[in-house]
Amino acid sequence: MDGSAGSGGVDSRASWRTAWLVLAILSISYGSPLVIVVGMRSMQEALGTERSVLALAGALVWVGTGSGGILMGWLADRIGLARTVAIGTCMIAGGLALSSVGTIWALYVGHALLGFLGNAGVYPPLLVYVSRWFERRRGAAIALISSGQYVAGVIWPSLFERAMAVVGWQAVMLGYGALALVLMLPATLLLKPPPRPAPAPGPARATAPAPGERARVAGLRPNVAQALICVAGFFCCIPMSVPSAHIVAFCGDIGIKPTHGAAMLSVMLASAFLARQLWGALADRIGGLRTVLVGSACQAVAIACFLLTQDEAGLFAVSIAFGFGFSGIIPSYSVAIRDLFPASEASWRMPLTLFTAMSGMAFGSWFAGALYDHFGYYAWAFGISVVFNLLNLTIIGFLVLRTGGTGRTLSWPLRRSVA
Repeated sequence: MDGSAGSGGVDSRASWRTAWLVLAILSISYGSPLVIVVGMRSMQEALGTERSVLALAGALVWVGTGSGGILMGWLADRIGLARTVAIGTCMIAGGLALSSVGTIWALYVGHALLGFLGNAGVYPPLLVYVSRWFERRRGAAIALISSGQYVAGVIWPSLFERAMAVVGWQAVMLGYGALALVLMLPATLLLKPPPRPAPAPGPARATAPAPGERARVAGLRPNVAQALICVAGFFCCIPMSVPSAHIVAFCGDIGIKPTHGAAMLSVMLASAFLARQLWGALADRIGGLRTVLVGSACQAVAIACFLLTQDEAGLFAVSIAFGFGFSGIIPSYSVAIRDLFPASEASWRMPLTLFTAMSGMAFGSWFAGALYDHFGYYAWAFGISVVFNLLNLTIIGFLVLRTGGTGRTLSWPLRRSVA
């Protein structure tokens, strides 16, 4: 362990304290979109609408978090991280309050606000922030903080389901917004500036190209490689979103109790939380891109298994397997971006990657609802998800083959030809 381990430098104890603080913040912020996941069937009955209409509201959170993350990442570089996260916290509370009004338009506007200025002001800036606290253990750190989604999934669904049975979904939305303000705003005061890492010698770090040269990533132009990663992220997040957004409603449709459906979501995300730490350690060993490939292959197998059973015990087992598979994918994209590109570009490349991935989550959530409305069951949604997962594997496999080695020494300069 280097000398910085006991100080406030990169990969230090202060780095890990920061990571745990960020995990706590994200465990609260990620609870906000789960209200509509848990309450989808009761909200459908109360509002007298189709399931795809409610799924679209949930999709707006993912699209907003991704697209707004680009803006809020830029804002964090201008006004500071703590202020940006505080703004995001207030917008989470405001979005939930507006959504609780009880009309479709309020639900749409509120969830768009919850995503675009709320969670977008929390997760993407904090992801970039933590990545700057780590070098050697970056994969493990990013996996840890990204597990906030799963900690939220373990804690909140069962509490939401019970609370909705007593006071209704509108009161739960309003109350959770107030809780987010009380818990998250004080935590923003503890966010300190990250240290400046010392440049590491040796071949593991890409050097800036000399005059007359341009950087290449996996033998491609940097923005071409970025575009391929973004498309792959979109494809893999479509299947990822279907069980995440519809498992409770799916269970209700096939006669499983709502409390058991909420518990199944919690078990899925608990499995994801535990597995994500293993995926983070794997990313530190073999690189982010190869970890995406392995995780996506596991996800493809698990999503196909949803087509094979409607037995409650079987679905619990498949949910555990699915949580294990998908949990390592999104953090590994972030690690891959840091492996491939200079740290100075992280503040826009990482949010851009998240935007396309979360757009896939949004599309998948809505598309599954639309397929359900058309066919009356979820088999088509699960089947088409497998196809998108295979497309993701094709793109990531191509990039892995182009990089060779461990997938971490990915950038090199190529001299321009002279006419």
